Amino acid sequence: MTSITRRTAMGGALGVAALPVAGRAQSRDNTIRIGVLADFSGPYRDTSGPTSVAAVQQAIEDLGMAQRGINVEVIQGDHLNRPDAALALARRWIDTQGVDMICEVNNSAIALAVANLMRERDKVQLASGAASSALTGPQCSTHTLHWTYDTWMFANVVGGATVRSGGDSWYFITADYAFGHQLERDTTQFVTRAGGRVAGSARYPFPGTTDFSSFLLQAQASRAKVVGLAMAAGDMQNCVKQAHEFGLMRRGQQLAGMIMFVQDIRTIGLESAQGMVMSEVFYHDLNDRTRGLAQRILRRTPDNMPSQEHAGTYSCAIHYLKAVAEVGAARAKASGIEVINVMKRMPTDDDAFGPGRVREDGRKIHPAYLFEVKSPAESRGMWDFYKLRATVPAEEAFRPMADGGCPLVRG
Repeated sequence: MTSITRRTAMGGALGVAALPVAGRAQSRDNTIRIGVLADFSGPYRDTSGPTSVAAVQQAIEDLGMAQRGINVEVIQGDHLNRPDAALALARRWIDTQGVDMICEVNNSAIALAVANLMRERDKVQLASGAASSALTGPQCSTHTLHWTYDTWMFANVVGGATVRSGGDSWYFITADYAFGHQLERDTTQFVTRAGGRVAGSARYPFPGTTDFSSFLLQAQASRAKVVGLAMAAGDMQNCVKQAHEFGLMRRGQQLAGMIMFVQDIRTIGLESAQGMVMSEVFYHDLNDRTRGLAQRILRRTPDNMPSQEHAGTYSCAIHYLKAVAEVGAARAKASGIEVINVMKRMPTDDDAFGPGRVREDGRKIHPAYLFEVKSPAESRGMWDFYKLRATVPAEEAFRPMADGGCPLVRG
């Protein structure tokens, strides 16, 4: 597959590469085309990007689409973390390349923008990388399903489960923009509901902050048992490393990462991250099914262990392809809403998440987990990072449909 660079993506062709995946020759009109709209050159490349493409390819192979007589092509594109670039690329995919489904979309603003286009063109968006719970709330869409995780789920699992296990006083260090504010607000709700309290918070300028020392000193002075980090990616990594240097956890405080991935832990290192808690919906070493899936994807991207985001992309792709197989390729291309309705009707079951379902508001539900990062002495080798502290059942992990405000939900 041709790699897509940021420069190429900005140059006019928007960096599109097509890959025919399944084999039996059919007419072009009956080829199902999946667009992986992701970060291939920016800060989220490892949690998104090439491994998400590999996850879709694995779903096609695992379901045996070639043996079913359905040809599938995978197209990848770099959204540059810009809604305007992403929307232009998605429109071009649909209008000139016959793309039927777009997945990954690991940027909430982009997912919300693309949702309108997919509804207009009667195509399918499976947002397996976006986090905003608005996608199944007031801004839910007939043609978008929200896979993997969302901000409400992270706040619920990290906030509620941590309080129930003894972390009943919190202090937040929060990125000062809508994403960070929402995480802090939602987690505060679950902390207080579970009987905990919030001692305070510090908001750091975003983007551009690399020195978190003053914010960590405020958290230390609060004497809160848990320091909640309402941030992500490089900010999270820098803050955790500096917290280790300040000795916060040696002094009895625990770090709670609101949104983290195994790639973050690899970058931070177990020495600095040990003891912190976070929520994920997938871990490669969770059970036999997750181990098998991780090893199959890892053969395609040997330097990057599949994360929960990659698992979500695999899961949404395999469920989509099951629906395509049921209605037939020609009908699937002609009517995105027909495929969406089949996906909502059919139970889900895959090696990433096990059994689950897609709700009327478009929310895919499955269990979520509270993990604690192992110490270096506890780890058995590369990527052996977590120990399980709590499991939240599927029906409890995500926001109740009645509370979301999605207009698709019947009163």
